[in-house]
Amino acid sequence: MKPASNIARLFLSVAASAVLLQSCGTSNAKAEKEKKEGAAEAAPPALEAFAIQKGQLSSSIKIPGELVAFQRVDLYAKVSSFVRKLYVDVGSEVTAGQLLVTMEAPELNSQLSGAESRLKSQEAVYLSSKATYDRLLETSKTPGTVSQNDLDIAFAKQKSDLAQLDAAKAAYREIGDTRNYLEIRAPFSGVISRRNVSAGAYVGPAGKGSDMPIFTLQEQKKLRLVVSIPEAYNSYLHQNSEVNFTTKSMLNQVFTAKVSRLSGALDERLRSQSIEMDVLNNDKKLLPGMVAEVSIPLTGSNVSTFVVPSKAILNSTTGVFLLRIKDKKVEWIPVKTGRKVEDQTEVFGDLNPDDLIVKTASEEVRDGSAAAHVKTVPATAAVVSK
Repeated sequence: MKPASNIARLFLSVAASAVLLQSCGTSNAKAEKEKKEGAAEAAPPALEAFAIQKGQLSSSIKIPGELVAFQRVDLYAKVSSFVRKLYVDVGSEVTAGQLLVTMEAPELNSQLSGAESRLKSQEAVYLSSKATYDRLLETSKTPGTVSQNDLDIAFAKQKSDLAQLDAAKAAYREIGDTRNYLEIRAPFSGVISRRNVSAGAYVGPAGKGSDMPIFTLQEQKKLRLVVSIPEAYNSYLHQNSEVNFTTKSMLNQVFTAKVSRLSGALDERLRSQSIEMDVLNNDKKLLPGMVAEVSIPLTGSNVSTFVVPSKAILNSTTGVFLLRIKDKKVEWIPVKTGRKVEDQTEVFGDLNPDDLIVKTASEEVRDGSAAAHVKTVPATAAVVSK
């Protein structure tokens, strides 16, 4: 039994040694792992940063505008009359000076005849007084025949009759001019867009006939594109600036226009400036009254600014900052933001070209913290470089 007992004790001894060795190996591996993890925790992660540069954001905004006729006029009757004949209708193309409508007012003919009679009568009176004065003047050349007082009275009578004659001529012309208002002619070339009366209708400056115009005439070959530009974008449009626009009826066609007139003042209610652009419309595809979607390019300013990815901007409770790396330390630089296009934003502050800016800002990167490990990456700002 002794040999068996010895064998058992030897087996137990070997097993104990194996357990002890295994325990020592596990402890060493665990210690090595903890050592590596501690070293990893001791080394801060590398900060990704990019060199900031100046540039210009290439963008545009879309603003609604309205197409209106370059010239538009409502044609009314100046005198009380009845429509005699209409020579045009809705859609008629007319030229400047073309006869559009004639009217009749019989009382004007009577007034003109009376004015003509008064004119002839006054003309005869004047000729008589003038002849009297001329005879007296000739006779007065003989001393003692005509007194100076009689000559002065005759001269004054001639002057008075001449004034009356001029008044009669003016009254006659006035009635004649009024008769001319019985014909309405086109003041410019265009298209009749509205007709509100028919032959025989009463028209005039007072009464039912004055409620609506006889015709509305609009010029179509040249239009005005009227846009109200908000105050923030006024600096991007100047005289002769070119813009593109589309209309709802022709979404696939892009039209071009140039700035022709700027109001030079902001609307007190909307705080926007009214801008007009001339649009040639010889093919008449565009119509007055259409709503246009105008694309305003925001690249009109020649001043370049710093542009950074939006995620590089830290919006803190104490302000807006960029995280700059300088002398292996992080600095929080106060900035103001400008325009934003997609994921790029303009910034303004105490910055210099090639400053290293942390690409992804976070409040965990504290102001004044160490930045020994920095990884430089290219900036992704989609800008037009100066």
